[in-house]
Amino acid sequence: MPKIGVVGAGNVGATAALYAAQLELGDVMLVDIVDGVPQGKALDMLEAGPVLGYDSTIVGSNDFAALEGSDIVVVTAGLARKPGMDRLDLLKKNAEIITSVTDNVVKYAPDSQILMVSNPLDVMTYIALKTSGFGRKRVYGQAGVLDCARYRSFIAMELGVSMEDTSAMILGGHGDTMVPIPRYTTISGIPITELISQDRIDAIVQRTRDGGAEIVNYLKTGSAYYAPAAAVIQMVESMLKGKNRIVPASVMLEGEYGLDNVCVGVPVKLGSNGIEEIIQLNLTDEEREALHASATVYQKSLEELGI
Repeated sequence: MPKIGVVGAGNVGATAALYAAQLELGDVMLVDIVDGVPQGKALDMLEAGPVLGYDSTIVGSNDFAALEGSDIVVVTAGLARKPGMDRLDLLKKNAEIITSVTDNVVKYAPDSQILMVSNPLDVMTYIALKTSGFGRKRVYGQAGVLDCARYRSFIAMELGVSMEDTSAMILGGHGDTMVPIPRYTTISGIPITELISQDRIDAIVQRTRDGGAEIVNYLKTGSAYYAPAAAVIQMVESMLKGKNRIVPASVMLEGEYGLDNVCVGVPVKLGSNGIEEIIQLNLTDEEREALHASATVYQKSLEELGI
């Protein structure tokens, strides 16, 4: 059975571990530096197996050596901003964490792929790629699948149709600079531009951009994790089963879309080798400008880090 490593036993990491076990995608190793947390959560999830009907093994550990033999390592580790901490302080601290985590992945799971989830997603994906030396096929980030899930949910709610019949594509970074493409967004093949007025599309796009913040505002002391974890597992499943799904992922661009040496969300074919293909869409001038503006934000963050 494949082995799935998950680094970070917080809400996103633990929920992703549970989803992976429920789908029996492989045995799960949950790693976190906080003593007892990964062990306790893993045992709790294992004990749910007889009720929910899965036989995947779930083990928790504080030792990165437990990642040995992993086919894919999902990285959710990182800090949330604390009072008195500015954006650059947080960026530097999370860059240190991701560098350390990546070093351990290279040491104990040198043949694995890395799926980055930690924020700021596109910057952390770049750091993991450069630190690991794995190459861009094997290091990629999850954000676009989550953003598309939110976008599709809001579209289905707007039209009163099944969420299963919605399809969407979002480019760019994870956050305010994401670039939804309404003309590639459909309901059973029908472009939403034929079904929804432009002002309502604009409102849905804005709600999608604010999707994470909307949930934070409700929860007050936490952030989203069910949908992020579901998005992670869709990507893990596509890789482990070689499904070659077309999904948006943060990947290193080397000339595609006129961008170079930056990780940003674009459509890819995701299969057993990781990024099997980067798909280049024919963007309008406006869409291309928005994508480049999104990439610029993350290039500036890397410059601030001295990378």
